[in-house]
Amino acid sequence: MSAINRVQLTGNLGNNPEIKTFENGGKLAKFSMATKEEYTTRSGEKAADTQWHYVTAWGKIAEQVESELKKGSFVSIEGRLVTRNYTDKNGQKKYITEIIANDVVLNQKSA
Repeated sequence: MSAINRVQLTGNLGNNPEIKTFENGGKLAKFSMATKEEYTTRSGEKAADTQWHYVTAWGKIAEQVESELKKGSFVSIEGRLVTRNYTDKNGQKKYITEIIANDVVLNQKSA
């Protein structure tokens, strides 16, 4: 049995996507999205946990993101989770976890 790296999220964009166009015409889109899980605490109070996720899309999916998505868009994404690291200007090692999108679908919020 093999392991599969697959992530599915539905949430709202926190900002307009950042789009980069390369000399060869290829595109890169980056955006953050929030997911919110609502639950009831042991004391019976309603509570919510909001998580922020960083998404990267390349090529045709980046073009779709550029033309369809904006701050507040309600989207479903599917992709794979990637963690990378770098050393900042102060010599501190930093880690970034992001989702590389394979599919992005603009949803209509239900009433």
